[in-house]
Formats: sequence, structure tokens, C-alpha cells
Amino acid sequence: MKVTLIGASGFVGTRLLGLLGEEPQKYECKNVDLQPSHFFNELTVIGDVREQEQMDREVKGSDVVVLLAAQHRDDVSPVSLYYDTNVGGMEVTLKAMEKAGCKRIIFFSSVAVYGLNKQNPDENHPADPFNHYGKSKWQAEQVLQEWHKTHPDWNINIIRPTVIFGERNRGNVYNLLKQISSGKFLMVGKGENRKSMAYVGNIVAFVKHMLDNVTEGYNVFNYIDKPDNDMNKLVAHVSKVLNKHIPATHFPYWLGMMGGYGFDLLAKITGKKLSISSVRVKKFCATTEFDATKVHTSGFKAPYTLDEGLARTLEFEFINPPSDNITFKSE
Repeated sequence: MKVTLIGASGFVGTRLLGLLGEEPQKYECKNVDLQPSHFFNELTVIGDVREQEQMDREVKGSDVVVLLAAQHRDDVSPVSLYYDTNVGGMEVTLKAMEKAGCKRIIFFSSVAVYGLNKQNPDENHPADPFNHYGKSKWQAEQVLQEWHKTHPDWNINIIRPTVIFGERNRGNVYNLLKQISSGKFLMVGKGENRKSMAYVGNIVAFVKHMLDNVTEGYNVFNYIDKPDNDMNKLVAHVSKVLNKHIPATHFPYWLGMMGGYGFDLLAKITGKKLSISSVRVKKFCATTEFDATKVHTSGFKAPYTLDEGLARTLEFEFINPPSDNITFKSE
């Protein structure tokens, strides 16, 4: 199977190339990315998903395309880059695939298409994105919806992952784990709010499962590792894995928000970006859950439990950290 991955020099793509690379007799992989790959440069062609002629060349001969390329950080400027890459890149990719006679695509979208504070949405929940990232991902999905109407024989698969964590990732989950493991962690609220997460080792295994088994039709999957931990359980698990007593001092929500507003004022006065803000306190205290029944009843068996994924990450980052300092930044 000739698999062309677009935008696979990042966190998820690197792990996916590694997993598929374990079976070279089964998968022939190529990565097209604006950036070189830390670990798979021999498979990587420097390319821009927005350039039609280039994508026409690189997609030629593919059996399936995995589209990971995206503008995803929340501070991208100008905001038009979200739409140029996330939507325009989809349009370019589909045209290149049509010219190449390739009729299978796996697209990484996001649970951001649902918007904020939704009650455990499944794949049929109405889209209500609140930021440019979510809006551009939803528009890219709409491009796929329209494309499938005129290309009903294509196999189109969309994955909407929640926040993805794992070894070498520098995103919100890593920052949270680092803060908890430092012992300087302050729990705002009762700690009963639950957070949906996805371990990178599981989500790339699901992509492999789709490559092998989900070969027909138009399919959308939320990806979340279940069951969700609440904040109290997460702190207890970190404490157990690190064999370290972590005091969990609880501050009332109102007091946490007052502190957040204080940091907002300080950031405004100093002009500096601070790690604490009222928005981050609010996000920390919110329950963020998504329904993943469809994935977990699809025949896919995740190779790791959520707690195992957390333990592997904690051990890699805080018990036996690597010396190469290769990391991947995300939100």
C-alpha cells in the first residue's frame, strides 16, 4: 500500500511514520511537509500543500493520502493562513488525488468543530466552532462532504481527535503534567471536572486500523481514549507513577478566577504573555468530554489504556528523559 502523508513531520505524523515503518513489506510511505522530519527525513519531501503543481507530482502513484497538514496554533497571524492551509490545502489535495486516480483519504479534523461547552457530543452533533482553527477545520470537512456527492465511489475518512498527548509533545497536557509533577500544583475547584484526552500511540494505531479495515464510504470518527479521568484521579495517577507525594490543595473557583483576573491585569500592564490567566483558569475547571462510542465499537482495540499512555509519557519525560531534546510543540 503506497501511503502519502501530507504534513507528517510533526508530532502525530512522526509517530504514524514510525508505526507504519514497522511493516515495510506492507506500507510504502512518503511524507510531504514544509519542514524536514527529525526522524524520517529519508522519507520526506519538502512541499507545500497549497501548491497545486507540487501536490500533483507528490500524490501521483498513491493508494491512500493521510492529510495532517494544518495551521493549528491559536496565535497564527494573519488569520487567513488558517483558511489558506486548512481549507485551500484540502481543495488542492483532492484535485491532486483525482488526477492521480487515488480515491482514499484520511483527514485529521478536530473536536474543535463542536465548539465550547457542549455536552458529550457524538459525530452527529451540530458543528459550532468558535475559533478560526475550528472554523477552518469544519470548512475543510464541508469541502469533503461536497466532494463525496460527486465522487460517491471514494473512501473518505475523517478523524476528530480530542487533545493529543504523548512522549516529546509540548502542549497543554504536558504543561499540566509538568505542573502536577513539580509539586507546586494548585487545584482550582473540586477537581471533579473530567477531561477527554487521546494518547498518540493509540490514535496512530487507529489510523493503521482504518488503512487496513475502513476502506469504503464516508466515515467520521471522534477519537478519545476512555474512560475520561477527572482532575482528582489524574493527580493521583501522576503521584503513583512518579512515586511522589503531590499535595492537592483545593482553592474555591471564585478565588481561582480572582487570581486569573489579577494575572490578566498584570499581563496588560507589562505587555507580557503569562502562563496564568482567567481564560486558562476557566478552561481548567471546565468539563471537556466527547463521545467516542463509534470508535470503540468499530472493532478497533486500543493498544494502551489511557492510564498506560499517561504512565509512558510521565516515565519518558520526567523519570528517564531523553538527551536529544527533540520535541514537538502544539496547543
